Amino acid sequence: MFLPDVAALDRRECLVGNLGALIGANLKQRIAAVTMAGDFLSAFRLPGKRALITGAGGGIGRALVRAFRAAGASVIGADLEANTMEGLELEERLAFDLTDARAVEKAANALEGAGRGPDILISNAGFTRGETLAQIDRTVWEKEIAINLTGAFNIASPVIAAMARRGGGSIVFIASVNAISHYGNPAYSAAKAGLVAYAKAVAVERGASGVRANVVCPGSVRTPAWDHRLEKSPDLLRRVTPHYPLGRMVTPEEVAYAALFLASDAASGITGAVLPVDAGLTAGNLRFVNDVIGAK
Repeated sequence: MFLPDVAALDRRECLVGNLGALIGANLKQRIAAVTMAGDFLSAFRLPGKRALITGAGGGIGRALVRAFRAAGASVIGADLEANTMEGLELEERLAFDLTDARAVEKAANALEGAGRGPDILISNAGFTRGETLAQIDRTVWEKEIAINLTGAFNIASPVIAAMARRGGGSIVFIASVNAISHYGNPAYSAAKAGLVAYAKAVAVERGASGVRANVVCPGSVRTPAWDHRLEKSPDLLRRVTPHYPLGRMVTPEEVAYAALFLASDAASGITGAVLPVDAGLTAGNLRFVNDVIGAK
């Protein structure tokens, strides 16, 4: 009669039991990892959030609207004229001149009074012309500051105040690499640098109220605004792109993705930050490296 080796059976059962426990532990870790990944990705989504996007009808503005809608936010678009926002899926279209402080405040207060105050403000509207220092006079200076800095303040100020009363919100200012270093357009650059300073003030002084403020600084963005320049100078891109380490300009979508990140809970610990989206322009100058050091 066959008599089993009891000790060997015990060892095998113990081994099988330990292996089962190990597989179970690994399975639990895998499930936890998948759950964590799901939670991580959900931080980038904006269900139940309302975003107000200025300059919504422009090249970057349209990309912003698409990105925020794709993330689950309801979007209110604002621009100088409502017809510039045709074709966009928006909860509401607002038309006002950002330099008209009373009109802007009235529109912001109306949203808040109707229970549609934004949880997110993307201050994107802006304007510039290609100018050098010699071409700047008082008229040019005042117009650039009025639209790009004071206009941003006009919409941000009442929205930030309402956010602080409600216990929080997120502001993203679309500035420019011109806020970081000089690439021409002196008046525009001064205005965008002012936006960076203003964002930092909001971050510091309204942080305790749950309001975050950050800045995206795009380099040259390939939008329809470049079309007329390319018509006049078809080789312009060939001359421009070597200045960028990535060898190209950025797209409106890349700017929108950066703004979406900063506005979302994925960036909940980030405020007062300045994020260049510039194909590496502000990282350094490869032409300088090649010419001075001879690196190839």
